[in-house]
Order: sequence, then structure tokens, then C-alpha cells
Amino acid sequence: METLINGLFRWPAMFLCLLFIAPAWAQSTASLTGAVQESTGKPIEFATIIVHRAADSAVVKTEFSDATGAFRFEALPAGRYLVSASQLGFARTWAGPLEISSSTSLPALKLAPSGATALKEVTVMGQKPIYQREADRTIVNVENSTLAAGNTTLDVLSRAPGVTVDGNDNVALRGKQGLLVLIDGKRQPMTGTELADYLRALPADQVKNIELITNPPAKYDAQGGAGIIAINLKKDQRQGTNGTVNASYGRGYYNKFNGSLSMNHRHDKLNLFGSYSYANRGGLGKLDIHRDFYRTEGTERVFVGSSDQVNRLYPTTRSHGWKAGVDYTLTDHTVVGAVVSGLAARNPRLPGTNRTTLYDTTGALDDQYTAQVNRSFRSPNATANLNLRHTFAPDSNGTRELTADVDYAHYGTQRLQDLTTTYLLSGRPTTLLYSNQNGDLAIQSVKADYVQPLARQARLEVGAKASRVNSDNDVQFENTENGVRTVDVNQSNRFMYDERITAAYVNFNQTLGKLNLQAGLRGEQTRATGHQVVGDARFIRRYAQLFPSAALKQTFNDQHEVAVSLSRRIDRPSYQQLNPFRIIVDPTTFEAGNPGLRPQTSYNVELTHTFKQKFSTGVSYSITRNPLIGVVQPETDSTVVATTVNLGQQHYYALTLTAPVELAKWWTVYNNGVFYYNRFTGNLAGTALNRGRLAFTLTSNSTFTFGKGWSAELNGSYQSREQYGFLDVRPNGQLALGIQKLVWNQKGTLKLNATDILYTNKVRAISSYNNYVERFYQRGDVRIVTLAFSYRFGNDKVAPARRTGGAEEEKRRAN
Repeated sequence: METLINGLFRWPAMFLCLLFIAPAWAQSTASLTGAVQESTGKPIEFATIIVHRAADSAVVKTEFSDATGAFRFEALPAGRYLVSASQLGFARTWAGPLEISSSTSLPALKLAPSGATALKEVTVMGQKPIYQREADRTIVNVENSTLAAGNTTLDVLSRAPGVTVDGNDNVALRGKQGLLVLIDGKRQPMTGTELADYLRALPADQVKNIELITNPPAKYDAQGGAGIIAINLKKDQRQGTNGTVNASYGRGYYNKFNGSLSMNHRHDKLNLFGSYSYANRGGLGKLDIHRDFYRTEGTERVFVGSSDQVNRLYPTTRSHGWKAGVDYTLTDHTVVGAVVSGLAARNPRLPGTNRTTLYDTTGALDDQYTAQVNRSFRSPNATANLNLRHTFAPDSNGTRELTADVDYAHYGTQRLQDLTTTYLLSGRPTTLLYSNQNGDLAIQSVKADYVQPLARQARLEVGAKASRVNSDNDVQFENTENGVRTVDVNQSNRFMYDERITAAYVNFNQTLGKLNLQAGLRGEQTRATGHQVVGDARFIRRYAQLFPSAALKQTFNDQHEVAVSLSRRIDRPSYQQLNPFRIIVDPTTFEAGNPGLRPQTSYNVELTHTFKQKFSTGVSYSITRNPLIGVVQPETDSTVVATTVNLGQQHYYALTLTAPVELAKWWTVYNNGVFYYNRFTGNLAGTALNRGRLAFTLTSNSTFTFGKGWSAELNGSYQSREQYGFLDVRPNGQLALGIQKLVWNQKGTLKLNATDILYTNKVRAISSYNNYVERFYQRGDVRIVTLAFSYRFGNDKVAPARRTGGAEEEKRRAN
């Protein structure tokens, strides 16, 4: 840890200058509080409160009321405002104009029932919309989604606007891979299947919301050329002692059980919280592959053989998740906290079969074999965090804020596998290949962030971070043939990796009339070393880079708003992508990392127009150097390896359309369309690549509110054919439906949902090289019907959210 703290000062001049720069302009900020009630005085939860400029009614800020009807706005520039409050089933009410120059408290805003609601005597329950579109992100409120019940976090994420998950478990946002995934603000050191398995083990019932951030500011890590996916877990805000219990049962091909319990005790200065979840999910994986192998003779491509494979995998995943923490208010200005959490996933039984038929140059049968695999997998993960937030006494410019975090995380893996191969025609003896792979990954980090409100509606943010990662992986292979067991020294190895990153940033924000300006600069210095013990292969990489970002937003009137943003980002290879160890799928198919990978860097620019504060049109472009891409490439004329490589360049163009509409008082629809073009250039396996294709992703989510506690949700998505590097992926889509009923005085919720109703979420793709062509068809246990129940118990009084400081909207620290 001493190394990490020292690392904070690798950028000493920069950090100190950023910390104490504060231009001496003079204009104050203020806070505004109040409550929303029915005409009878009953509080209204989740009412929408909007602060408008009095001069032109332009929207300044938006908030929601809590369970007591209370709301609070922080860091409002002093000025003259109007305030409106609305909720479904009630008539909108207005207050003002108001002169706000300091802390102001409004009288209660009374909402009268709308005429239609009064006539039909319908009770309308308010809640946050499932999808919210903000200036720099889209928010998916998972806790309000009927379709989330009993499903995994990966299921919910795959249905989010613009998000796709391919057959190799790579997550893409708006057709582009290379994402930084955060859980409760902490970076997840995984990609591909490793990340997907983690999200499959995390029940969606534990998730509060998911934020999709396409062009993050400088305060975030520079990792993530395609943007950031921030997953925020639930944390109860009610006073006293309370909790929530969830249970669900789902059935596809196999059973799926989920259960969880969360508890919270909040009193005076102390808040204690904890949760536990358990999942036991059976599954099915089907993969059919046809391969054609060629060789080049002069200018001719000559066919040398082919194969057909039928693969079946029957995974059973069991996971235990837990979390415990404490927040303590030391003073009116200082809060400290500690959180520990863990997620232990295991596949105690992972049987599978592979049946392969080999053909010669004439297409005649050459050989057949059956590979029987038995795998087990354990992944115990644990994290710990200490945090501090201190707000300084307000001055004429507002409230300054200092936050600090110290984190430690450990991710362990153990993979055991027996692969028995029986040859049916060639007479070769049956072989048994045994492998034992153990991995340990430790992450340490310390960071500090400071927010300084300035005069003239300006704000300065500075911060620094240091992190260290240690990865140690050991694998041993043993072959058994004719009853003799020997260690396979050619594949057994040990790989150790060490990475240290120090960073500092500055971010400046100012509002000038109807124009908002944001500019930031982040610097990161990286030192990485790797060592393969067998063969004594080593590498050392050192580099320092700057990552600028900027954004402009111009509000013309309440109808039109235009924003432009640009940034430079980086994607470092994940630790598993660098690990050279092999996973043997069958005698002709392997998976392996690539220690020669280099980071990819990208420049990103986006222009967005917003109409009536909800309909948006965005155009974006990015160019990526050394793009990281997953490939399946030939090794010999009969074997292939799945790995990650750097290509030359990636050009990305996109048009994004968002249209939330209210078709009726009981029916709202959130529509999102992304039309994009990806073009890759590079060279791999003797094949020059210069390919691209226009593609699109369409998502539509309907929410129905029927009254008397009944509601429903319908989600559909469609992914067109697309070209991603060497992979040509055919269209696919999905349709999901859910219905729910509030029971027991609205403390209980009963949900029934069905996912992939039409069973169309299947992957068909072709991977083409000069000497190799692969066609595959992949499907899984994705058409599932789930019945779920949740119950809230204890005190329903909600504590006011701790929202002090001018940067709270940008920080969005998970509560």
C-alpha cells in the first residue's frame, strides 16, 4: 500500500497545481428543498420536480421525490426560477417565479388528481421510468423492471438500449467493443467469457440501475474506448431496521433458482447494511461447427480437408454473493464508510460432449472421434473498500467536497478438466488429458477527488489515483495413453504479471447563459511486466499518455438543444487475454491468451441534438489504433485456436436515435435505434483484412400501468447482420414479456416473465481467412419462464439522500 500512496505523487506538480487553482470570480450557488403532496396531505413518491429558468422556462435540473414526498436540489446557480411538479394521474402544478440566492425551502406542492383518474377512481403508483436519457448517459432502472426478476445481470444488460452480447460473450455498446465495466464504482478486471460468467452469477435482483456512458469525462479511468457500463447495486435508504427478501423459480430446459435477503439499519449517525444472495442455475449450450481448411499453391487456394463438430455442454452454476458495510457520520461535514463484499461462483459439474467427423480432400470420411469432457470451476472473489467524504463549510461560491477511497480486491480461479478422446476409425488409442489451472489476481488502489465550486456558475474537479495489479497463474497438463500418465511439459507453465498505473486529472465545467462548457485532461503512466517461467520469456512495457476530453452543450430554447463531445480513450488487454495458457476444448480446438498484445487507443467525437428534452439524434465517429479483437484462427491444417489479436485500425460511424413516447396514460414506450458502420484493416494468418458493413440495432421497451397494482413490460430487440473483423454475424433478436402485481399493502410484488419467447436469440456466423473458413451455429437455454416474489419489511420512512457538493450529479456515487 505504501507503493500505491507514493504513486499518487508521480505527477506532483500537476496534482498540486490542479488542487489549488481557484479563479476568484463571484457568484453564489444555492439549494432548494420541498415536498410534493396530494390535496389531502398524503406524500407522493417519485413525482418529477423540474427547476426551470424563469426567463424562458428552460430546464435547469430534474429530481424525483422520495417516499415522504421530499426533494432536494443542490448547487443551483443563484437566480430567478420556476418550479413544476408532476406525477402520472395528477395535474401538473407550478410555483414561482422565485428569487433563489441561498438555501430556500418551498411550501408543499399540492397535486390534484387529473380528471380521467378521478372519474375512473384509479390508484396510480409512481415510480422511476425503466429508461432515462440524460446528457451523457442512458440509465436503466433495473429495480423497476418486471423482466429483471429471477434473471441474471447479463440477461438484463443484454436487453439494454444499444447493448449486444455475441456468441463469444463479448459485450458491445452501439456496435462497438472495448468497454470499462464498473460495479459500485469499482473496475472489473475481466472481459469476454470471464466477465460474462461473473455477470451470470450476479442476480439481477441485487442491481439498482445500470448506466451506459458513451463519452465519459476525464474524472473516469481512461479505459473503455466504447464507453463505460456502470452497474450500481441496491442499498436501502429507509430509516430504522428494514429489509427485502426475494425468491424466484425459472424453467427453460433446466431449473433456475434465485433467492436473496438484504437488511439495513439506519439510525442517527449510523447506517449498517448487508445482503446475501444464492443462485442455482442449470443450463445448456449447443454449438455446431463446420470447418474448411485450405493451403496456397502459387496463386491458387487448394482444399485440403474439412470437419463437422457437434458440441453439447450442460453447465450448472451455483453462486453465493454477500455484502456488508457501515456508514458513520462523524460530523455534519464528514462521513466515513467501509464495505466488504464477495461473489463465489462454481460449476461443480460441467459435463460436455464433442463429436467430430473429419473429411479428406475428396470429401470422403477420414476419421471420427468423440471427446467427453468433465470440468469443474471455482471462482471465489472478495473486495474491501474504505471511503471518506468531507464537505467544507459553504462559501460564496458553494460547497467544496473531498472524497477518498482505498480498495483491495482478490479474484481466484480454479479450473479442473478431464478430456477423454475416443477415435472410432483410425485405431488410435483412447487418450485422457488432465489439466489443473489455478489463478490469483490481486488489485490494490487508492484515489482522491476534490470539487471546487467557482464563481460565474463554474466548477473545478481534480483528482489522482494509483493502482497495482498482481496476477499469478499456474497450469499443469497430464497425458494418459495406454495406461501411462505423464506430465505434458510443452503445455504446463506458470505466468506472472504485474501492472502499476498512476493517474491525475483536471476537469473544468462552466455555464454561460444557455451554453455549458466542459474540458478535462487526464494523464496516466503505466508500467507492466510479464514472465513465463517455462522458457524464461519476459516483457517490460512502460508508457505515459494524456487523455483530453471536452464537451459543449447549447440550449437554444425549450424545444432544441445541441451537444458535442470528444475524448481520447485507451483499452488495455485484460489479464486473462494476456495469459498464454491453453484451455483444451477438444483435440482440434484450443483457447489461449496472447502476451504480445498492445493497448488500443481511440479518438471519439459525438454530436447530439435533443428535441423537446426527450427526442435525441446523435452522430458519432471514432478511429481506433491497434484494435483488440477476438478471433478463431488456424494453427495447422486441422487445428484452430481462439485468441485475441491486435489489428491495424478500426473506423466506426454511428447514428443513434432515441424516442420515448407516451401512447396513452397507461402505456409508455422507449425506442432506441443505432445505425452503425464498422470497418477493420489489418493482417492475420496470411489474410489481409479491409472489411466493413452497415448494421443496426433496434430496441423497444413498453411499460403498461393498468391500475390496482397491475403493470406489465414488453421488450423487443433486433440485431442486423454485421461484420466485426473477420467475423460475419447473421441477424438475431429476442422478445420478452413480464407482468407484475403489488400485494399486501404494496409491500409485496409478484412477477411473472418470459424471455426470448420466439427463441430467436441464436448466433449464426462465418469466420473467413485465405486458408480457413468456419461456420458455426450457437444457441443456449435462453427461453425461460420465471415466477418471482419480493417482500419489503420494516420501516418505510426514507432517509434523505446525502447529496451535498456541486459535483454530485457527475459523481453518482452508488448508495
